[in-house]
Amino acid sequence: MTLSRMIRFGLVGVVNTGTYYLLYLLFTLFLPYLVAHVCAFMISMVGSYFLNCYFTFRIRPTLKKFLLFPLSNATNFVVQSVGLYVLVSLLHMNHIVAPLLAAAVAIPITFVIAKLILLGPDRTAVASEANSSL
Repeated sequence: MTLSRMIRFGLVGVVNTGTYYLLYLLFTLFLPYLVAHVCAFMISMVGSYFLNCYFTFRIRPTLKKFLLFPLSNATNFVVQSVGLYVLVSLLHMNHIVAPLLAAAVAIPITFVIAKLILLGPDRTAVASEANSSL
């Protein structure tokens, strides 16, 4: 069950990234690039929240979860940024390839944070116990 959720989470990430990038390109036609980045990021994060609720975790969205969801995106940003720095500056990896590896490392961590936010610690623990008893 968790593997299928992780796959769905990854698919949502691909859709979210594409949405962000298209919105960013559109907004840069009439906004400064940083404003375009923030607007595109915020809109795509809202879409990501609803896709993750309905498609990844199959739960009903709530205002509380909606307000907490940006924590998973902040976690992703920090993990990718630190990972990119470590890979390029400390391990001297190519800066073209390093973001892909940093993103791959961030996905499972972001998944766990999103799962805790969207399902809560009680349902997450119950799901883990049910899976381990099979």
